[in-house]
Amino acid sequence: MSLSSSDIKGKEISYTISAEDIRRELGIDLIEEQKVQLSKVNKTCEKCGHGEAAFYTRQMRSADEGQTTFYTCTRCGHQFQEN
Repeated sequence: MSLSSSDIKGKEISYTISAEDIRRELGIDLIEEQKVQLSKVNKTCEKCGHGEAAFYTRQMRSADEGQTTFYTCTRCGHQFQEN
């Protein structure tokens, strides 16, 4: 069976591609996730009361809003945030 341009004109074609397909096509090896050493600050854990936590910040809302600070207690691992 032969298709002409009138047979496919106006038709929609879709396909799915995965991140693995893209890496394979580009010849990119999967990079292992690396642990990052977070900065520490004197911040009291709201769960265990320990006075030290590791932290990082991220801009979660619009640029005219402040950053959100994410903390992880260095003793119990409890995670909490401050806007």
